[in-house]
Amino acid sequence: MPGSSTSISKLQAGGGRITLSSHGGKAWISEFSATYPLKLLSPRLSDSAVAIVYVLTYGGGLVGGDCIELTVNVESDTKLLLLSQGSTKVFKDRPQQRLASVQRSDYASRSTPGQAPATLQNMNFTVSSHGALFLLPDPVTCFRSASYSQIQTFRASQDATIVILDWVTSGRKSLGEDWVLSRYYSVNEVLIAGKRVAKDVMLLENNEFDSDSRLNRSLAEKLSPFACYATVILRGPLVKETIAQLTTRYGGISIMQRKAPEDLLWSLSSIGSDKENGAVVRVAGKETEMVKDWLKNTLKSLEQHIGVDVYRRAFV
Repeated sequence: MPGSSTSISKLQAGGGRITLSSHGGKAWISEFSATYPLKLLSPRLSDSAVAIVYVLTYGGGLVGGDCIELTVNVESDTKLLLLSQGSTKVFKDRPQQRLASVQRSDYASRSTPGQAPATLQNMNFTVSSHGALFLLPDPVTCFRSASYSQIQTFRASQDATIVILDWVTSGRKSLGEDWVLSRYYSVNEVLIAGKRVAKDVMLLENNEFDSDSRLNRSLAEKLSPFACYATVILRGPLVKETIAQLTTRYGGISIMQRKAPEDLLWSLSSIGSDKENGAVVRVAGKETEMVKDWLKNTLKSLEQHIGVDVYRRAFV
């Protein structure tokens, strides 16, 4: 069971805090708080060295004006796996604010009257010495006309490990949606011992057509034929083996001209001068399941650090 909770009255709507501590060689959640529409769940595990937290929202998704503010602290010698249950669904902007008994977020309060506010998810992570954070959520799926911004900041010690998965799908294909979102903005910034080593930004927008007909391409046309894009950031001692395996695979890829794009493409780049200790992987696939299967197989070496049964929960 999680430890003592911070008073909900001190959190704004959508606020949450998680602190993972170590006691007697076991990981335990010493702080665990969340307010509507954010919901946190932590199941019991047989392996006491690892903790899992599911980051969820009531109603199965986010709507215009929702603002999630989550702070996560992974203390020394602990391992935390953060997951979601199903894709993070972002619904079309709505002018009404969710009803909640807690204070509205500053983000929603600053919205211009008469305009539907966007959805914001702001997460701050701190990983202490010999700690490990594995952020492996399901992808974000923006519904038609949805506007979503996500800002994630990671502050880690030199000998800490972080695995960050950030991915987005084209929408609900069963309803004919194909990159018909209004705006998607995602930032992942990594600081090691106070020094920025990586900042990845992705911006997707369906803008009004330009007067120049040559530029009048929809977002779907620009991103075609792929329906899912993923970014994985790996940094720290526990992922050196994974980075080494990826480096070997990537070095064996032959570059040749093709008449049509492959079903799945991926690339690898190093973080900083220490190529063995940090890398960024980018993946694009024609189907979300293709990308999921590739990620599941590629990151399989993480099993030795969090356990086989725990890793199985990440890609279901």
